[in-house]
Amino acid sequence: MLGAPVFLSLLLLSCGYAIWQGNRDARVVAITCILATLATQLALAPLRERYSSVEEGVLLVDSLTLLVFVAVALRSNRFWPLWVAGLQLTTAIGHAMKGVHIDLLPQAYGAALRFWSYPILLVLVIGTFRNQQRVARQRAFKQPA
Repeated sequence: MLGAPVFLSLLLLSCGYAIWQGNRDARVVAITCILATLATQLALAPLRERYSSVEEGVLLVDSLTLLVFVAVALRSNRFWPLWVAGLQLTTAIGHAMKGVHIDLLPQAYGAALRFWSYPILLVLVIGTFRNQQRVARQRAFKQPA
């Protein structure tokens, strides 16, 4: 996994872009990503115990994040929020796997939870960029020549 400084840089760049240039869906997803990252840091167990059992605090944060992403996807008229919700669902499945297989290596459990954050940020950036393109085309179409 990439280190925390790399992830935080990607988080701030992608979410900052979405907040600045995105539509309402992108802003809600971006703000949720930022808040979930902060809440996850507060919810993690101490380092020597981390990921040795189900991280209940992180499970709560991930579940609430999934609910927000599903709500955005259900309300949106775009497809990319469905990808975000689906990717977040895979994170929730990581918690279920640890609950079922308690002997799952802590490193594998931790990686399963963290991995999907990167594609979520990528989908957010792509969705925001495509929205920018769509708005620009609509403006160009409406302007008289």
